[in-house]
Amino acid sequence: MTPTQQKDFGAQWRAEWADANKIRAPGMKDASPFYRNIEAELDLARSGGGALALHPNTDVTDVSSCDILGLGHSGALREEFLKELAAHPNFYVGAGGTRLLNGTTSYQMQVESELAELMGYESALVVHSGCTANQAIWSTVPRTGDVIVYDELSHATALMGMKISLALEQRPFKHNDVEHFIEVLESVKESMPLVRDGKRCVIIGVESWYSMNGDICPLRELIAAANDIFPHGNAQFVVDEAHSYGVCGPDGTGFVRELGLTDQVAITMATFTKALACAGGIILSNNTIRRLLINHIRLTTSRVGQQARDHVYDLVRFYLDTLTSHPTYKRAHRRGMLDMPHFEDDGMWHEVPITHLVPLWCRRPNHALYLAFHLTRAGFNPCNIAFPIVGKGEDRVRLTLHAYNTREEMVRLVESIMEFTEEMFAIEASGDKTRLPAAARLAYALFDEATAEGGHSDEEEGGKNTSNSNSSTNSVNGEEEHVHNLAASKDVVSRGPVPITV
Repeated sequence: MTPTQQKDFGAQWRAEWADANKIRAPGMKDASPFYRNIEAELDLARSGGGALALHPNTDVTDVSSCDILGLGHSGALREEFLKELAAHPNFYVGAGGTRLLNGTTSYQMQVESELAELMGYESALVVHSGCTANQAIWSTVPRTGDVIVYDELSHATALMGMKISLALEQRPFKHNDVEHFIEVLESVKESMPLVRDGKRCVIIGVESWYSMNGDICPLRELIAAANDIFPHGNAQFVVDEAHSYGVCGPDGTGFVRELGLTDQVAITMATFTKALACAGGIILSNNTIRRLLINHIRLTTSRVGQQARDHVYDLVRFYLDTLTSHPTYKRAHRRGMLDMPHFEDDGMWHEVPITHLVPLWCRRPNHALYLAFHLTRAGFNPCNIAFPIVGKGEDRVRLTLHAYNTREEMVRLVESIMEFTEEMFAIEASGDKTRLPAAARLAYALFDEATAEGGHSDEEEGGKNTSNSNSSTNSVNGEEEHVHNLAASKDVVSRGPVPITV
């Protein structure tokens, strides 16, 4: 079946994307400046097609959600929840107040105790999200005079917590770079006498699996280096297991447990929103850390199947083999068009540890956005990620594989990616720099319509004249203007049809 004969699954999503990018501020001259100024700020992203939209779930092949083991997709979670609710007929529905008032129930305490025992920690504290957990840890645990050392690709929510930490000395190290990590620790030891003498601490932040790259932390090596440099036990680790919890380790208990390093990690943060298909986050530690968190943060309100985990990894291997063995991918990799983070220079992957997160780097400007439109049209739901979520020039389409995906879907996914790649080869060979791929043309036709409906002001706030002849909606060559506008929008996050989930 040719691309023109295939069902277009992406029409609704393109329409929602175009509507979200409709320019609105110029048509609000009589509105309150409160709302007009907000719309003007949003228009900065809209001008480059970078505004986000919420997209209802549609009947497409899922390659982006975090329901890795299919507990939500299969209905197993709903079934178990109803059983648990029936077993506790007097279960109180509602918070009743914050945890520190009357919002803590005996059922919550039991759940936390069972989770702590399962994970091999002394205590567990459940909070309403991984975001809350990260901010709570990093804003509360490091004390005055301590030093925070963290991987440069640490999650934004951890960095937000660090910003309000009492530990003012904060130093990043290069991503997964053990040698640079050692250099940073040595510099801390030399410049901070209280830390060197074991009177203050180094709190080290890493993630188990990094969601944007899909690579794995060299945790064992980092811990060994830290213990060697700081023998007083004052170098302690905080590990974010958002993407590994439920997917690896004994009974799905995570990366730290898989490595047998529970007694070497002071705090593990995990979320229920990924593999467990639930809501909430958990902070695993000893009772000292729990007491500190309870007193200093603001609290708000089944074991997973080994068969599902095994299937996910089998599927990842099959997808990577199918993709990297394809002649078109090999050609695209040689030409610097497609790549995968942390893979070998030849594009192969067999000696590289893998996760269910398989991002595809698109090395040409805007190609990740174009590929997202192409895959959406083919019936997938990719996640396009661009600057500033990732570094400039590192745009990618992040794909997430699940227990309910099939090999047939992976074959179709690779075929669609290769179809797009061949289309881009043809465009490059034509020498026409203004030409867009087919799915992107459909999207930008809607973008033009939405922008035209938004209207344009003849004068900017500062009195400068804005000629309609410079507007992409009135250009002689719309495609040329779109390419120019997207490339020129340095601070615009150009994302595809799916909101970013991290």
